Amino acid sequence: MPKSEEGAPLVRDPQSKAHHIDACLTSAVEYTKSAGFDRYDFENQALPEVSLEHIDLSASLVGKTMKAPLMIAPMTGGIDRAHAINRRLAAAAEHFGLAMGVGSQRVGIETVDRADFFKVREVAPSIVLFANFGVGQLAKGWGVDEARRAVAMIGADALFLHMNPIQEAAQGGDVDFRGLVPRIKALCSAMRAEGVPVFAREVGFGVSADAAKRLVDAGIAGIDCGGAGGTSWAKVEGICAKTERRRKMGLAFGEWGIPTAESIVAVRSVSARVPLIATGGLRSGLDLAKALALGADVGAMARPMLVAADKGEEALAGFIADTLDELRIAMFGIGAADLDGLRGTRFLRETHHASRR
Repeated sequence: MPKSEEGAPLVRDPQSKAHHIDACLTSAVEYTKSAGFDRYDFENQALPEVSLEHIDLSASLVGKTMKAPLMIAPMTGGIDRAHAINRRLAAAAEHFGLAMGVGSQRVGIETVDRADFFKVREVAPSIVLFANFGVGQLAKGWGVDEARRAVAMIGADALFLHMNPIQEAAQGGDVDFRGLVPRIKALCSAMRAEGVPVFAREVGFGVSADAAKRLVDAGIAGIDCGGAGGTSWAKVEGICAKTERRRKMGLAFGEWGIPTAESIVAVRSVSARVPLIATGGLRSGLDLAKALALGADVGAMARPMLVAADKGEEALAGFIADTLDELRIAMFGIGAADLDGLRGTRFLRETHHASRR
C-alpha cells in the first residue's frame, strides 16, 4: 500500500476530487509547451468541390455511431459536485451525439455508497460511454470482477484502463507498475469474451511507440494517446498537494510528456488500424481537424469542456457547437466531404514554425 509523507498508509480522500476540479478551472494547470498542433497547417484549397452544408461528421467508436468525432474526456466523479458536472456533460454529449468517459471509478468500487455519483445514463441513454479505472489497481490484484462492476455501475459500452505513472509518483500514490502487460492481456481477453472492449489511455503524458506496441500486442481494443500540451496532471497534483515536498515534486514534472501530435504519430507508426483517440491540448475544432488528419479516429477534450460546463448548459452547448463548426470549416477548406477525406489528407503540412503558447 502507498505510504504518506509520515510513512502511514495513504488514504484516498474522495473530496480530493473537489480540489482537482477547482485546480482544473484555473490556467495554472496547463502545460506551457505546445501539444504540437501548431507545427502543422492545412493547405488551403480554393476549389474544394464540396458543400459546407453537406459535410458529414459522422463517426463510429466501439461499434456505435456518433454524430461527430468528438469525445468528452474522463475528468471526475465520486462526489456530488462531480456528479452534477458529469450529468451536464453527458446531457450535452447526448444532444450532440458525442462520446464520453467518466473519471476514475476506483472510489465507487471501493466505497459502494459513492457508485451513484458516477451514473449518467439517465440523461444520456444513447451515447458511447466509457467506464474507467487505473492500471495501478491491476498490479494490486484487480481484474475481471472490478471491470465488470465498473461497466455495470454506469451502463458503459467500453472500459478505459488509465495509465498515469508520473501523476501517481507526484502525489505519492500507486507506484508499483510491475507485471502489468500480462494482467492487461488477461483482462482484455476476458472482457472481449463478454463483448466489452478495453481501451488504454494516458492521462496526459503521452503514449510512445514502444508502449503502443506492447499494448497492441496485449490485445488492447483501442488507445487514447493522451498527450502533453493541455492539462498537466503533475501540475494539478502539485497545486493540490498537502505538503511542500509533494508540491515540489508535482511542479518539477509539470512539463513532462510527449506532445499529443507526436503521440498520435507514434501510435500510428505501430498500428494503422487500432482505434485511436487523441486527447491533450485540443482547444478548437481546428485542433480536432489536425488530430484527425494525423491519424486519430476521435479527438477528445477535457478542461475546455469543464470550463464551459462550469459556466452553464448554454455555454457548454455553445462551445461544442463552435468546435464542430470549426471542424466543418477546416474540412471545407481542404475539400474533405467526410472523415475519410480528412484522415491522412495530403493537404496537412508540417510548418516548422511552432510557437509556444
